[in-house]
Amino acid sequence: MNSFVTYSFVIPFMNEEAVLPALLERITALMDKIDGISEVVFVDDGSRDQSAVIVAEYTAQDPRIKMIRLSRNFGHQVAVTAGLNTVCGKAVIIMDADLQDPPEVVHDLIAKWQEGYEIVHAQRRAREGETRFKKFTASLYYRILSQLSSVEIPRDVGDFRLVDSKVIQAIKSMPERDRFLRGMFAWVGFRQTIVQFDRPERVAGETKYPFKKMLRLAMDGVVGFSDAPLRLALWLGALVSLGAMTYGAYIFAMALFTDELIDGWASTIVILSFLSGMNLLISGVIGLYVGRIHNESKQRPLYFVTESIGVAEVVQMPSSNRVSNG
Repeated sequence: MNSFVTYSFVIPFMNEEAVLPALLERITALMDKIDGISEVVFVDDGSRDQSAVIVAEYTAQDPRIKMIRLSRNFGHQVAVTAGLNTVCGKAVIIMDADLQDPPEVVHDLIAKWQEGYEIVHAQRRAREGETRFKKFTASLYYRILSQLSSVEIPRDVGDFRLVDSKVIQAIKSMPERDRFLRGMFAWVGFRQTIVQFDRPERVAGETKYPFKKMLRLAMDGVVGFSDAPLRLALWLGALVSLGAMTYGAYIFAMALFTDELIDGWASTIVILSFLSGMNLLISGVIGLYVGRIHNESKQRPLYFVTESIGVAEVVQMPSSNRVSNG
């Protein structure tokens, strides 16, 4: 790998043939303007259209453009990780391929990095072209995560950021399988700051993060960086137990001191149904954490690379707890 590279771009993509030509033109123009040697590594996360063909054509024209192809769709967070394991720049810029992360904002990210910051987050100030429901759920998600997480995760920040190479080495030492990079970058510390930008609407194609995937990402964030669900389950269990004991004491007192017969069929059914629901809820919360432990214990590699273009060395995420830095 070229140890003299200053800026490395990591851009994962899946089925983005409609937007890639425009992105490649803007990325190339950006690299022409910034000082220092640059490279961009596109990570094909299991595309089924002509996306990889389009990128391959550009790699033949410009040696700064490179690509690795994963053996299947492993997910956005894993695709970003594959890119981080491949690049060698002193500063790494992570951005999506849909042009909702404008390449021109990178100038502002670089300026903050040159001031000495090691992580520069791009914070969405406005969201164009999104429904009210999408904006509401996104806002709610970030605020809930901020309250529940054990680390301070910046609000309204996606994966668009600039990261110093020292931080990349720290991230490489964290081989967990259920990856939530936003939380991981917040957890490692270092000097962090924010650059705000207005997020444009998607130029073409369809979002690769529908509500189902956003919900899964939210669960990864909460479970991976907070034990609040477990503590909530504990307090709910204690509260329900206290309520049951209180009601039991009331029944005992009524039977002991009065002749009034308490009809308990309806109340018993309601209480049993409630307790059963609470039991299932708490079991489900515990199951989420047990499932993550099981996933970690299998120690499978995060991804497999089937093809690399323009990349001198591809680092696979190993199956052991030791992470190779190449």
